[in-house]
Amino acid sequence: MDNLTDALEKLKLASTDGATDGVESCLDCLLKALANNNTEASVKIQEMGILLLLPTLLSPQSSCTPKVANIIAEVAKNEFMRSPCVAAGLIPPLIQLLHSDNQEVLLQTGRALGNICYDSHSLQAQLISMGVIPTLVKLLGIHSHNTALTEMCLIAFGNLAELESSKEQFASTNIAEELVRLFHRQTEHEKKEMIFEVLAPLAENDVIKLQLVEAGLVECLLEVVAQTVDGEREEDIAQLKTASDLMVLLLLGDESMQKLFEGGKGSVFQRVLSWIPSHNHQLQLAGALAIANFARNDGNCIHMVDTGIVQKLLELLDRHVEEGNVTVQHAALSALRNLAIPVVNKSKMLSAGVADMVLRFLQSEMPPVQFKLLGTLRMLIDTQAEAADQLGTNGKLVERLVEWCEAKDHAGVMGESNRLLSALIRHSKSKEVVRTVIQGGGVKHLVTMATSEHMIMQNEALVALGLIAALDLASAEKDFMGADLVSVLHKLLSDEQSAPEIKYNSMILTCAVMGSEPLHKEVQSLAFIDVVSKLRAHENKTVSHQASLTEQRLTAQS
Repeated sequence: MDNLTDALEKLKLASTDGATDGVESCLDCLLKALANNNTEASVKIQEMGILLLLPTLLSPQSSCTPKVANIIAEVAKNEFMRSPCVAAGLIPPLIQLLHSDNQEVLLQTGRALGNICYDSHSLQAQLISMGVIPTLVKLLGIHSHNTALTEMCLIAFGNLAELESSKEQFASTNIAEELVRLFHRQTEHEKKEMIFEVLAPLAENDVIKLQLVEAGLVECLLEVVAQTVDGEREEDIAQLKTASDLMVLLLLGDESMQKLFEGGKGSVFQRVLSWIPSHNHQLQLAGALAIANFARNDGNCIHMVDTGIVQKLLELLDRHVEEGNVTVQHAALSALRNLAIPVVNKSKMLSAGVADMVLRFLQSEMPPVQFKLLGTLRMLIDTQAEAADQLGTNGKLVERLVEWCEAKDHAGVMGESNRLLSALIRHSKSKEVVRTVIQGGGVKHLVTMATSEHMIMQNEALVALGLIAALDLASAEKDFMGADLVSVLHKLLSDEQSAPEIKYNSMILTCAVMGSEPLHKEVQSLAFIDVVSKLRAHENKTVSHQASLTEQRLTAQS
């Protein structure tokens, strides 16, 4: 340690004299001390004020510069030294050195900056604002055959890409082309993994997604899948997962997805289709998720249903009723739900047996699967009276829906159950369906749904309750009273925040329940006429007209 103290004293003198030889020998001594005991040497360097000397030693022309940058990189491995490095003003001269032609200077400078800014979003953001990203991308292009420099750039990209503020800068460079070019040349698993770690956060940005697709990343990913699909080594399994996950991520961008779909004739789309019947669960999952992503517009959905994709998904689900891979079940149901959105697809999918297959998962205890199967059924029966009638009279289904309507720990499942219960009534308009829902105990849940914070759910509930009242008021009377329906309607009509549709449907329902003597008495006791008469002046003509009709009804039956 005495040698280190001497070297530090000499460095102070030599740096002021500008004697390069003296400085170099002192720097060698510092590097040796840091190699022996980094923490102790770093403390000594800080105590003796050496950090403040280093900015002047970081000259692009000096032969000492690589060693100075190396010392900073070593010192900054210690967390307690990073703030002092920043305070000593080391970041600006280091950034300037990234424009050097000397590969050793570049390598040590990159290490120094990386260690100083390690795990600090604020310092990384500072580097981004100082324009470090375009500089590093350019370096990667120039020095792509230098393994150490390439790795330095990749580590830097991996750290910086996590910050949202970096995406715009990355998108303005040719990072996509450089990374794809680099990926093509790699044979080692570790190197590919390094590139994957940069690609994943970058591919979250839609502009960069498209750039990566145009640069040929998809072809690289398909090649990785083909090479690793039958592999049993851990690294093969890891690469297959990473490549197929990244493929799915690229399809989340509208433009990149449409480019790869190519009207359903694209080679990439065809290749992804072949993953679904695969025996590899990871590929099945990626294939189903990819189809769900391709099925994000009506044109794609119609084309896929017409070309037989539904049968492939049903066969996949059939394999997983017993095997029970939850992620594959969830992905396949997601794809079917999306495909069922266009009206022209619904009857075709029902004829193909989609509803029957989905019902086989009714006993699933996994909320993500429950959520997707509910959404798929709801999409299928939209405007399909016969299917809604058939499902709505299925006692086991209604019983399960009523059970899930109480799943307070899973708001999504609870919401979808309520919506499907309402949809079965609204699309079937069937007395048998209404009776099945009443017998299953679903009425109280629809009344609660009418108080939802989501207007669309309120409206769906009110329309379903109106149909119940119109088709079988006598059977529903007891449940309506038990759920305090009349009070709920009074609140909805009194609330100034209620949307016009809510007020309109609440009045329709009020008129309908007045056919029941006990419910009529409740309407009278809550002075509905006062609330309704105010609505005659409502700015919405449909509401004001219905208010007049409702007032007449209330007056006539008072």
